[in-house]
Amino acid sequence: MIRRIYDWTMAKASHPKAMWFLAITAFVEASVFPIPPDVLMIPMILATPWRAWKIALVATAGSVAGGCLGYLIGYGFMDVIGQPILQFYGKAQSFDELALRFNEMGGWAVLIAGVTPFPYKVITIFSGATHLSPPLFLGVSVLARSLRFFILAGLLWKFGAPIKTFIERWLGLLFTLFVVLLIGGFYLLKYI
Repeated sequence: MIRRIYDWTMAKASHPKAMWFLAITAFVEASVFPIPPDVLMIPMILATPWRAWKIALVATAGSVAGGCLGYLIGYGFMDVIGQPILQFYGKAQSFDELALRFNEMGGWAVLIAGVTPFPYKVITIFSGATHLSPPLFLGVSVLARSLRFFILAGLLWKFGAPIKTFIERWLGLLFTLFVVLLIGGFYLLKYI
């Protein structure tokens, strides 16, 4: 099933209405869809590098809007919609434990999920279910998704096709390392 969805998504990258498919994919991915918009962005930017920034903006806007839907699912529909989604991703059992600690990390959790390969949709739903501050959620979502998509667009714009393999293999790890170093730096400053 995932392979069919992936193949469908890749076919849409060369479609004349690819920007609409990207916006929809980014929107739905942020709340329920398993395929990230990156798989559409990469071929779109490689085919039209002069549109890299517009493509990143569309992905960011669609993803943040979808994140708001994920927040609403967690906030108002956790039992009906949120729990099945969390069960699909294997996160339902850990919800209660995570909910107790979630708002302590709040914005950091949204930032980490927004830039790393961790499923962003899980954090959008957790944010709503634990009633994380909506302005904090929205602000950090815009920052995190912008970082992710504009860095991806910038790399593809600057280096083109040769960077594609590097991005597919290592970008998630590099984002994760960046977040760990960032948080480590804050903790270091706090305790020095």
